Amino acid sequence: MEKIKTLQRILDESDKIVFFTGAGVSTESGIPDFRSVDGLYSQKYQYPPEAIISHSFYKYNPQEFYRFYKDRMIYPDAKPNMAHIKMAELESKGKAIGVITQNIDGLHQAAGSKNVYELHGSIHRNYCTKCHRFYDLDYIINSEGIPHCSCGGIIKPDVVLYEEGLDDATLYGAIGAIRQADCMVIAGTSLVVYPAAGLVNYFRGKYLVLINLSATSQDSAADLLIKAKVGEVFEKIVVQ
Repeated sequence: MEKIKTLQRILDESDKIVFFTGAGVSTESGIPDFRSVDGLYSQKYQYPPEAIISHSFYKYNPQEFYRFYKDRMIYPDAKPNMAHIKMAELESKGKAIGVITQNIDGLHQAAGSKNVYELHGSIHRNYCTKCHRFYDLDYIINSEGIPHCSCGGIIKPDVVLYEEGLDDATLYGAIGAIRQADCMVIAGTSLVVYPAAGLVNYFRGKYLVLINLSATSQDSAADLLIKAKVGEVFEKIVVQ
């Protein structure tokens, strides 16, 4: 409880908060971390998830890619939890300047956050690789096998696969927000996926807060370290 009070004080004192979020923020909304491999998963797929969601795998085996993608990476019924909601409230009150997320689920926007830098893209944006026509998530969900455009081209989710680079505009926007921030809250990420994890090094503000169940490479650098579920922590925070 003492650490929650400290977090409340830090958030109250800060005027330019930036949030950096990972899969641990969305697990409380019922979206599993795809890297966690259970028995059922092992029986259903012959390849590790990192291989399936690579650019080369998508290119040469789109059928299996989409089987995994639709089964393990799309959760249309997921709703924002208290972490998403309180982060959005802090932005609406003028306390937070944005959210930088590694998640592709769109839950920050669903909660009301406006300034969201989606480092790894979004399941809600899908484009034809031939004519670049846009398709929403419902089209992907309702398509059989590999989704195709009316022009005949294959539709690709606007998500960053392994072997692909981050979008430059999103990356530079995120760096700019981190440099402006007087408080950075890292939540629900173990900081092992690069180059996203390296963005933390751009922070020069007053308070670095880290909320995660497992250890990270930045634990010793944090001004406040809370090892707990992110939603449960933010549930106790009062947005002034």
